[in-house]
Amino acid sequence: MLIANERASHTDYPNELKTILNLEAAEQSRAWLKNWALLGSSATPLWDLPDAAARLGVARLCVKDESVRSPLGSFKALGAPIALVRLILRLWPEHNLDPKGLIEGRYKDMLTNFVVISATDGNHGKALAAAAQTLGCNCVIVLHANVSAERERAIAAYGAQIIRIKGNYDESVEEAARLAKDNGWHVVSDTSYEGYEAIPRDVMQGYGAIAAEIVEQSESHADECAFTHVFLQGGVGGLAAGVASYLWEIHGSKRPRFVVVEPQQADCLYQSAREGRAAKATGSVDSIMAGLACGEASPLAWKILESCVDDFMTISDEDAIAAMRRLAAGTGADVPLVVGESGAAGYAGLEVLMQDSQLARAAGLNKDSRVLVISTEGATAPLVYRECVGETADSVLSRQAQWLKAAVR
Repeated sequence: MLIANERASHTDYPNELKTILNLEAAEQSRAWLKNWALLGSSATPLWDLPDAAARLGVARLCVKDESVRSPLGSFKALGAPIALVRLILRLWPEHNLDPKGLIEGRYKDMLTNFVVISATDGNHGKALAAAAQTLGCNCVIVLHANVSAERERAIAAYGAQIIRIKGNYDESVEEAARLAKDNGWHVVSDTSYEGYEAIPRDVMQGYGAIAAEIVEQSESHADECAFTHVFLQGGVGGLAAGVASYLWEIHGSKRPRFVVVEPQQADCLYQSAREGRAAKATGSVDSIMAGLACGEASPLAWKILESCVDDFMTISDEDAIAAMRRLAAGTGADVPLVVGESGAAGYAGLEVLMQDSQLARAAGLNKDSRVLVISTEGATAPLVYRECVGETADSVLSRQAQWLKAAVR
C-alpha cells in the first residue's frame, strides 16, 4: 500500500524543527562518535547498483551500507552511545565531563553504580549494551516474546542483564519504564512517549552521521541533491527523522522526495499519515523485519516526518526476503551485499513500486529518478539470514570479495 502525505512541505527547514534536530548538534555528535572504538574510522560504503537501476527503470540506484559501520552490524551504533553520553552530561553538569573521555571509557569509576535500561527488538539494545560496557555503567535490556534467542545472546555478550516478557515490543517499552521508575534507573530508548523526549531526540541526532556521509560521498550541494528519492525504513520513525531532517536542512525547498517503508503488519507510520498524528499499527506487529516490528510511532519523530515525508508505504515479509536475496546475488556490475531483514526494506519498497506503473507514477518515479536506499543492518541474526537468503553471510561476503577483486582489475 502507498499513501501520499498531504502535509509534506518543500519549504526551507522550519526553525521550530531545529529545536528538535539540527545540523550543529548532528555534527557535534558525529565528532564525538569518532572516538568510540567500536565504530569504524571511515564512512560506510555508498554502492552504485547500475544493473539494478537499469532493470528497475531508474537513472541511478545507490545503497548506503550500514552493515559495516561497526562489529554491532547496524546503524543503531550511532544512536545509543550519543544518547548515553548526553544523558550523563546532563546528570552531572558540575563535573565538567569531557564527552570524548566518556566515550573512550575514562570515567568508569564514576559510573559503576549507574544503570540504564531499554526495551529493544535487538539492534538498539545491543548498541546500548556495548556503549554502557565501554563507558563503565550497567545495562538492563527488556526483550519481548518475539525477539529470538540468537539476538538475546548477541546483546548479553556485551554484559547486559536480560529481562524477558511475554508481550510485544510496545509492552516491553512499558515494562522498561516501570522498572526504571521502581529502581531509580534511566531509560535510554529510541522511541518517545509523553514526558520522555530528550533521549529519543539524542538517539535520532546520532543518525545524522549517515546523512552527513551521504552528502559528502555523493557530492551533493545545497542547490541540488544527488538523489531525487530517498527510501527510509519506518519502525518508530527515528532513523527516518534523523536522516530526513539533516537532508532537509541542507537542501531546503530542493530536498529529495522521502518515502518511508514499513511492514504491513507494523504500519504505525502509515496509519499516522492517515490520521495526521502519531498513531498505532493496525496489524499483529510481528514481522521478519524485527527492527521495524513496532506498534506505535514515536510522537517526537512524527513531528519531523509529518512535514517532510512525501509517501508512506507498506511491504510484506516476502517482499523483504526477496530483496535480501536480490541484493545478496549481485550481478556483473552490482556488488553482492549482505543486507538483513530490516535493512532490505527500503530496497524492497522500490522494487514493489517499480513493479506497478501506477504506483511508480504516484511516487514520482521514472527513468530520470536517482534513488538512494539505506541498508540499515547486515546479518545481525545469522541464522535468520541464512534461512531467508539460502546461504550464509560469510558466503555472500566471500563472493563480494571476489567481485571487488575483479572490479579492481
